[in-house]
Amino acid sequence: MPGDTPDLPATDLRTLIPEYAALARQATLLNPEPGETGVGESSLGGELLWPADEPWPYCAQEDHWTYGADWRNCTEIVPGAVPMVPILQLYAKDVPELEFPAGKDLLQLVWCALNHEQDPGPVMPRLYWRNEAEVVAGGLLSEVPGVSEGEFDEDNMPEPSTVSPATAEDWPGWHDLPGDMGETWEHRLRMTTGASVRPPDANIIATKVGGWPAWIQPADWPDCESGHRMEHLLTITGDIQLGDCGGVYFFHCRRCPGLPWDWRFDCH
Repeated sequence: MPGDTPDLPATDLRTLIPEYAALARQATLLNPEPGETGVGESSLGGELLWPADEPWPYCAQEDHWTYGADWRNCTEIVPGAVPMVPILQLYAKDVPELEFPAGKDLLQLVWCALNHEQDPGPVMPRLYWRNEAEVVAGGLLSEVPGVSEGEFDEDNMPEPSTVSPATAEDWPGWHDLPGDMGETWEHRLRMTTGASVRPPDANIIATKVGGWPAWIQPADWPDCESGHRMEHLLTITGDIQLGDCGGVYFFHCRRCPGLPWDWRFDCH
């Protein structure tokens, strides 16, 4: 019908611009599925193999809040410290493509499931690299504090899920195209199809390790204190509502001692 948006051509950047293919990176898609998990398994939102001699982390931000039960009172401040929630646990045996620090074979991620004034999504994430055998030898934390109703925003908590890692090639999205490649893309698209809109690209939107972030906002890669641009470590998206969030992206610098890391919250 007149005025309808035409179907996009069955093509993408790899066809329009051959040099785009050189930007491929390998990603490990985690493919989480709701199910029972244990501390000895890789999981999203499941139990963590936590050392007995390490206190469970809490968020003590004064301004964290959750949505109120009464729609007329849109938010409610939650006073005091609240326990952080398990987000991700990955064993090296399940993600062999991920380069773990020397002597480490376990990656864990927790964050606060409340919202915060400085950002409308989860904040204060903490990331841990561990050695499974050392944790088991030292004993496990006997009781992990849970969060009660009113102490979290359920959109910020994943349902306990098993993971089925699978590798895939991942390409940068529009915001990460180098130089004038984006303009070249649009020009070639107009010349070959007459279309003036962006065709689908090959950037994978998923909870994944490695690959490229699937930015919604302009790309915002962090630098470490030494000035090195960090590498994309992992993305959490899709399996958690996170309000209007596109994803939570984690980065690290493998060139610096201590493997410094940072994160970005990307929203619509």
